[in-house]
Amino acid sequence: MDTSFEADRCRSESESLTKYRQLMPEITQAIIDSCNETQCFKHVGYEPIPSRKKAQRIIEIGMQLLFPGYFASKKIDPLNLTYRIGQLTTTLFDLLSEQVVLSFRHDCYRYNKSCTACATEGHKATLEFFKAIPEIKRALADDVRATREGDPAAHSVDEIIFSYPGVYAISVYRLAHRLYELGVPILPRIMTEIAHSDTGIDIHPGAQIGRHFAIDHGTGVVIGETTIIGENVRIYQGVTVGALSLPPGAGEQLKGLKRHPTIEDNVIIYSGATILGGDTTIGKNCTIGGNVWLTRSVPPDTKVFIETPHLVYLESETGEKK
Repeated sequence: MDTSFEADRCRSESESLTKYRQLMPEITQAIIDSCNETQCFKHVGYEPIPSRKKAQRIIEIGMQLLFPGYFASKKIDPLNLTYRIGQLTTTLFDLLSEQVVLSFRHDCYRYNKSCTACATEGHKATLEFFKAIPEIKRALADDVRATREGDPAAHSVDEIIFSYPGVYAISVYRLAHRLYELGVPILPRIMTEIAHSDTGIDIHPGAQIGRHFAIDHGTGVVIGETTIIGENVRIYQGVTVGALSLPPGAGEQLKGLKRHPTIEDNVIIYSGATILGGDTTIGKNCTIGGNVWLTRSVPPDTKVFIETPHLVYLESETGEKK
């Protein structure tokens, strides 16, 4: 092997890298200058902002509190239950209160709001959130039962809690929804979007969802911010409960207005159905069939299906109709 050739090549590569790196200061300055352009977005300030990574940790600890023993990193038994739950609770309180305070402070600074004592408000909201955990656990127990009752493939509630994406997405939603009710900005949406990324199920934390709720399979489910869902409702994969086509500027013009449907008690919505509009109500005891598209209300005790499409069967060799 010609070692002199190899050495020359290595030297050439090193010099090439140096040549390109010398161009970086000018490029870096251009990037810095772009930070001051009004049309670009930045978040440069002295206060830290809410952390997606810590939101993920909040969810992880929250799941351990909601379902003790299922997601714990250490064994929980009757003898150490009090210690373990106490440890989880204090750890989560410190972590959550930090992120809640940062969320309040972010909005205060970002939108030039009047000072509302962000730390005090954040700690109060966190305390109220913890008071709600027992009731959230009871609601989720109903959701797990609803999932078990409607799914012959489920061998046990343990299997459902451990592995069903619908139960995970609903659990994160119920935690985030309570924070949303308490007026916490940003953090609830970060939490539900983490669940969205993990499961393909997109539930806005502002949606109002009753007890005994089940999402079967779940991939592609979308539930919008102003959706109202009653009790004992079951939906399948690919269902959208969304808004009608929105005009330009709708982000500000329609903020806070009812844009998504109301689904009353005891409704089943099969896969691929799309239900749109704030004035659309699906009455009690309705069944909405697969791939149905609805933009108007349906009275109670109604079944809505698409007629069976006309299918054509061809001989594989001749192409003639069978």
